[in-house]
Amino acid sequence: MEYTKEEVIEFIQQEDVKFIRLAFCDFLGNLKNLAITPEQLDKAFEDGISFDGSAINGFATPDHSDLFLVPIPSSLTVLPWRSTTGKVVRMFCLIRNADGTPFERDSRFILSKAIDKAKDAGLNIKIGSECEFYLFQNDEKGNPTKIPFDHAGYLDVAPADKGENIRREIVLTLKEMDIHPEASHHEEGPGQNQIDIRRAKPMRCADNIINLMSVVRTCAVRNGLTADFSPKPLAGKSGNGFHISVSVSSKDGKYVLPQFLAGVLDHIEEMTAFLNPVYNSYERLGSDKAPKYVGWGKQNRTQLIRVPATKEGEEKVIEIRSPDPCTNPYIAYALIIFAGIDGIERNLPAPDPVELNVYTAPSEITSKLKKLPESLSSAVDKAKTSDFIKKVLPLNMTDFLETSN
Repeated sequence: MEYTKEEVIEFIQQEDVKFIRLAFCDFLGNLKNLAITPEQLDKAFEDGISFDGSAINGFATPDHSDLFLVPIPSSLTVLPWRSTTGKVVRMFCLIRNADGTPFERDSRFILSKAIDKAKDAGLNIKIGSECEFYLFQNDEKGNPTKIPFDHAGYLDVAPADKGENIRREIVLTLKEMDIHPEASHHEEGPGQNQIDIRRAKPMRCADNIINLMSVVRTCAVRNGLTADFSPKPLAGKSGNGFHISVSVSSKDGKYVLPQFLAGVLDHIEEMTAFLNPVYNSYERLGSDKAPKYVGWGKQNRTQLIRVPATKEGEEKVIEIRSPDPCTNPYIAYALIIFAGIDGIERNLPAPDPVELNVYTAPSEITSKLKKLPESLSSAVDKAKTSDFIKKVLPLNMTDFLETSN
């Protein structure tokens, strides 16, 4: 259910809500929040609640640090793991400057600009994501280890798959928050799991991903475990991917997915620093079905973009396989939308698909393929010199990538 401001106020009065968490994401997609009581809600809606932007990496400087959180009524959700008496709710927020204008480094604002551009272009874009994570045991003091919760493999079942009940708990908690995952299962790595968020409007999907990660971490802690979303938690084992599926339809009936795909491939090197924003990201890329080269293929999981098999009449999608869970989903979705629209506007033809296993292909073939950046510093260099990035993101956003690791 999407609430209005008046409905939020009524809900909080009727449902014994004691605390309202005003939430937003920092530059790297980490969830932040501050809590207010119901008495402050009118002020939050009208003027916003202030916070120190200089304390958030990549946001503001101490001499211009006042930023304001304005809650978005439609994002209201009850946090099911909190007490049922004296409930706690959460709303995502717009970030405003002191003069009331949008804060340009607010990743939600960046995504809203991409959504507006898609709307102006007559495009209907839906996005979904597959999110992978490891479950690790804690030591006797409750600190995380690198000991996997189990040693099961892909699609294994209990008792080998010890994460089955935790995934069930995660999915049921998400459903209480009106988020309905498409699938969940054990992944290839020991203690590795995956939960798929179905395609939806881009902003809704990004909100769902942030809520998913919050729920996963909470359920893991409740079970005496730690959830790890880092790109390569264990050397020699599968990394954590954040595969992004995109469907695109045009109001005038044109089939624009090939041009959208071409635009993403054309700009992928420039975007990689934001899709893979930590040093550990580059330990994942190029191994265990994580892409290394720039290309696409039908049903090909060794390629950067996979076009899944569909039945007659089903909606066609592309799956972008290079991002990892350390990306900020709002920024990732925005960049993909901007890049895809650029491909449509320029009528870029999709390159020929590469229908082979690039990990086992001979060097005379792979040497002709363009590679993704192989380190964070090289990815940042690509972004810094990109006219595309300068056009769609606020100035100097790359400056905070290497310093955030």
